Amino acid sequence: MDFRDTPEEARVRGGFRSWLERNIPEGWGQPGYREPEGKARVAFYKDWSRRLYEAGFVGLPWPKEYGGLEAPLTHQVIALEEFARSGAPEHMNVIGIGMAGPTILAHGTDEQKARYLKRILTAEDVWCQGFSEPGSGSDLASLTTRAARDGDGYVINGQKVWSSFAHVADFCILLTRTDTSHKYKGLTYFILDMHADGVEVRPLRQLTGEAEFNEIFLTDVRVPMENLLGGEGNGWAVAITTLMNERASLGMALTVRLEVAMRRLVDLARDTKRNGSRAADDPLVRDRIARLWTELQALRFTNYRAFSKFLASGMPGPEGSTAKLVWSEANQRLTRLALEIEGPYAMLSGGDHAVEDGLWQRLQLRSRGNTIEGGTSEILRNIIAERVLGLPKGR
Repeated sequence: MDFRDTPEEARVRGGFRSWLERNIPEGWGQPGYREPEGKARVAFYKDWSRRLYEAGFVGLPWPKEYGGLEAPLTHQVIALEEFARSGAPEHMNVIGIGMAGPTILAHGTDEQKARYLKRILTAEDVWCQGFSEPGSGSDLASLTTRAARDGDGYVINGQKVWSSFAHVADFCILLTRTDTSHKYKGLTYFILDMHADGVEVRPLRQLTGEAEFNEIFLTDVRVPMENLLGGEGNGWAVAITTLMNERASLGMALTVRLEVAMRRLVDLARDTKRNGSRAADDPLVRDRIARLWTELQALRFTNYRAFSKFLASGMPGPEGSTAKLVWSEANQRLTRLALEIEGPYAMLSGGDHAVEDGLWQRLQLRSRGNTIEGGTSEILRNIIAERVLGLPKGR
């Protein structure tokens, strides 16, 4: 497959790049820049997300009747690449666009599609995910949050954890158990109104000092029948659609973000003095940077191969698990190397004397979650062994 842009794709790419150059907030991503906090932060991201939608960055291949443009999938990939390369603020609804939206498109009723999809793209409704539980993270199908049939709906009780954006979300894609006699066939998938009675959200403070993850407590939460997604007992199949799209949609963007981080790492090595010369002149540092660059190229072409298969079949494949595994571990090594290059300055996480205002310290702390969120490295290795290499199942 020829991965070079066609003239039309080059025109689309140039349009995205030009819009970002004109519209990224002044000072964004520079040392000393501070994002808004609290309600002002939510308002900023909602406004920015709406502008991204209006500029055609999201939902490009989605049907026009649901807010999309019915553009070629390659245009969406180009948008993801240019967006990641620019370092622009994220669209607020990454879970809605990458997970909830594709799942509703695949399994939702016409009414659900009309009700939810466009408002996902515009960020009028923010979404979160309710899959993992305190005792059911890696083994998702062992979850215990219970949904009991009650008249024309269900009553849900249980707890979810590690839910990004739950503290500001309007809706949640929620996996529950409706039958305790079957591990997989007993699961049912719902759209949960996060403003419903009995829903309590508690933020979790991270190493970085931020609280982007949350616990969700569900106490006698009533969910109407029209919020059932994919039918009772079919939750595992619906959840697999969500997880496959999550990893497929992340691949391209994460690769470009690693590319951006690599450029910054090289600049850091060139600008940092060690033992009377540059860190970039140290052969051991050069070898480690070269290894990271090699991994980046392997990741890039793995994503291209996955994208080629997706264009042919219309379904994401297991290569997304490979991309997430390689990126998460490479990103940890990259940020750790940056701190080693900084030397004693690595102890400073901010202030006048900190390198880039403590950027690499924050990135290293945040990277610790990369090998947990979206599937732990151990689980992803099992998926690759079983679904890509065809090895016997370990359990």
